[in-house]
Amino acid sequence: MSASSTPASALPWWKEPTKDQWYAYFAAWMGWTLDAFDFTVFLLIMAPIAKEFGVPLIEVTAVFSVTLIMRLGGATASGWLADRMGRRAPLMISILWYSFCNLAAGLSPTFTFLFVARALLGIGMGAEWPAGAALAMESWPVRSRGFMSGVLQGSWGLGFALSALAYGFLYEPLESISPGWGWRGMLILGVLPALVCVWIRIYVKEPEVWTENKKIQNTTKRQVTLPLFAIFKRKYLWNTFTGCLWMAANFCVYYAIWAMLGTYLQKELGWTPAQVAVPVFWGNILTFLACSFWGGLSERIGRRWALMLPCAISIFLVPIYLNTTDPIWFLTSFLIFICFVGGKDALNPGWLSERFPTEVRATAAGFVYHQGAVWGAAVAPLLTYFAVNQGMGFAKPMMYGTIGSLVVYVIAVFLGPETKGKVMTADLEVIEAEIPA
Repeated sequence: MSASSTPASALPWWKEPTKDQWYAYFAAWMGWTLDAFDFTVFLLIMAPIAKEFGVPLIEVTAVFSVTLIMRLGGATASGWLADRMGRRAPLMISILWYSFCNLAAGLSPTFTFLFVARALLGIGMGAEWPAGAALAMESWPVRSRGFMSGVLQGSWGLGFALSALAYGFLYEPLESISPGWGWRGMLILGVLPALVCVWIRIYVKEPEVWTENKKIQNTTKRQVTLPLFAIFKRKYLWNTFTGCLWMAANFCVYYAIWAMLGTYLQKELGWTPAQVAVPVFWGNILTFLACSFWGGLSERIGRRWALMLPCAISIFLVPIYLNTTDPIWFLTSFLIFICFVGGKDALNPGWLSERFPTEVRATAAGFVYHQGAVWGAAVAPLLTYFAVNQGMGFAKPMMYGTIGSLVVYVIAVFLGPETKGKVMTADLEVIEAEIPA
């Protein structure tokens, strides 16, 4: 019997998973957390990069945007591989990919080289999520899937917190040794996640529900050869559309909050790197806790309410922290805001995995999630355009972008299906083509 179909027992939830299930989950968790470190450290060093290469800040934000856009290609390819070949191999390839791209970016001799290296990093970033999310959610027992979905997705905050720690403690010492090595050192640290692949190769097994599904496809000589097209068929079209709207709004909310926060605090409020690290670090620790809390609550109140409720409250909290320049009040109100808005990502792995059949799960989740990244890619340049070119400053564009995106987010979640308690099965639900004899 697969893990996802195991009935709830009298055991505490953390004793229900087997050793193999914990290993699979930990592999996805590590890949996602370190993926977050590699990506988010760039958000903290855009200003010094612009200074070193003598380019406008808006050109550096374009690097960030292209990285996000490239994630869609990596996610779609990885999802297809994960549905056809298994979850482990694409996960390992993606971790190696983004690790070495970050190393290359740290050694960039020119801005063009940096641009290309970070663009390629986006492919690896996008490839990690669908393989890792499918591996973790398919392996995990159903009764605590919502909570562990929140822990998994919330660990992006832990990765961001790690990058904030590295920035706060290492940037200035490295910069004092040699000008330019502050930001370079931050990127070079991103090669370390490659070591995780050794552990995955040795200890992690494919989810039972996927191996059984693949066996059925092979036995019946039927398989979904074009899973991306399958999710746009009439049966799944509304689900796909509302999922895409949800993720587009999700990414826009996230980057309206975080993309230019470090630049805003440094350039407009005059904060030092060590001061900037404080809200970034604690905000991301709270993001992790908020994701875990709201993910766990989804097992009681349902997937949709666990997402709509914190985001609806967040709408009224945005103006409070963005309408003050007092450091103490900013920090306090910002962290209260994060306690709610941090829960918006809690069910990204769980709800997306539950919304689609096993044959197309990784492809569907990867595409729906990362098409949102394409929309999110426009946020930083737009904020910078209004802040710098239109002379508005960063606070107002950040506020308008966050509130507008949260409204769309709540509507999209309301329109989606409720999947609490969904049992993932190995049964074929999408039959597209026979395997050639």
